[in-house]
Amino acid sequence: MIVPSIDIMDGRAVQLVGGREKVLDAGDPLAVAERFAVVGELAVIDLDAALGRGSNAGVVRELVRRHPCRVGGGIRSAAAALEWLDAGARQVILGTAARPEVLAGLPRECVMAALDGFDGQVVVEGWRTPTGSTVLGRLEQLKDLVGGFLVTFVEREGRLGGVDFETARAVIRAAAGVPATIAGGVTSAREVAALDRLGADAQVGMALYTGRMGLAEAFAAPLASDRPDGLWPTVVCDPAGVALGLAYSDAESLARAIGERRGIYRSRSRGLWVKGESSGAAQELLRVDADCDRDTLRFTVRQADPGFCHRGTRTCWGEDGGLAALERRLRARLAGGDPASYTLKVAAAPELLAAKLAEEAAELGEAQSDDEVIWEAADVVYFTAVALARRGIAWSEVLAELDRRGRAVRRRDGSRTDAATPAAAGSKPGGEA
Repeated sequence: MIVPSIDIMDGRAVQLVGGREKVLDAGDPLAVAERFAVVGELAVIDLDAALGRGSNAGVVRELVRRHPCRVGGGIRSAAAALEWLDAGARQVILGTAARPEVLAGLPRECVMAALDGFDGQVVVEGWRTPTGSTVLGRLEQLKDLVGGFLVTFVEREGRLGGVDFETARAVIRAAAGVPATIAGGVTSAREVAALDRLGADAQVGMALYTGRMGLAEAFAAPLASDRPDGLWPTVVCDPAGVALGLAYSDAESLARAIGERRGIYRSRSRGLWVKGESSGAAQELLRVDADCDRDTLRFTVRQADPGFCHRGTRTCWGEDGGLAALERRLRARLAGGDPASYTLKVAAAPELLAAKLAEEAAELGEAQSDDEVIWEAADVVYFTAVALARRGIAWSEVLAELDRRGRAVRRRDGSRTDAATPAAAGSKPGGEA
């Protein structure tokens, strides 16, 4: 599949030719990421850190907070790698530091080794310094120590000259089953599909930025269908992963959905179907994923009321429950302004809400039986939900934060913390969430 690349220099998303000449300034990396992240994980590279002439850590940290990212550029120690993993990076990309003594201190599945090759020879320090090692030799040395490889054909990088498939095949064979991502020269969706068939992802920069390759076109290239009509079944979910219903997509509907960031599908009876165009129950498309067989899609959407189903229910299986339903119910009560509403009363009195949260948390800590724990936990969740609803914060944002903490490598020591703030948490090892 495609992995969009965001290379950052002086706080801007840029594209270089051969790692040396800047030929394109794409602007704010956060805005670029917002466009690209709809198709999945991003490769974020801090070029200034890689070249040893500065850092874009603040921008990269914000990208990691907002989107699934693999992070590279200037990560030259296990401690620096751990900082990025604890910040929420899906993987760290190590070049110069991809040495056994450094890798031994990191979880294998969280590390990619960057092998930047110029005519088959590994170069480091921003592609400036040859090492005397071959790419294939380094693959052999590192394949048991890392969870993935990023192999860049430097002589092709940024030149839109196409993929060297002979070398790509040799790289994939030498990786011996370790996932490989190929960068440098990827120019067409056809090449993305060909690399996918070989078992590698395609990291793409210049072709996307210049419009030579469409984002939706590149994402769709590896997809297949075993249906006579050629459609891709599309499972539609909300941000919490709750299935809202089943739809179908084709190349046209997928291109419009990704381009417009809306729920747009191919109806088997009505043709192109823009969800909510007539009913008002529109969808904001957050992300598209392909399944393992590349024949089924998952759309993650933000669904407007009353819901996905044509019968006016949240899902095609009826109304949902859980945290998402609680969130909508509380928001409706706050918007309704009913003076008899206890939810409205608590939300309007921050001191009362704080007292109830402290009271219910203490009672949960003291609960003994299973029934007591369930009862008190429900109270804590309710008042937490009120605290979120009064500020317009979605449960999906809290769950995403828990997911981020779950990826942290270093853990708290379990000692009591009397006060913790998000600012302080950003500089400490992750929690046990």
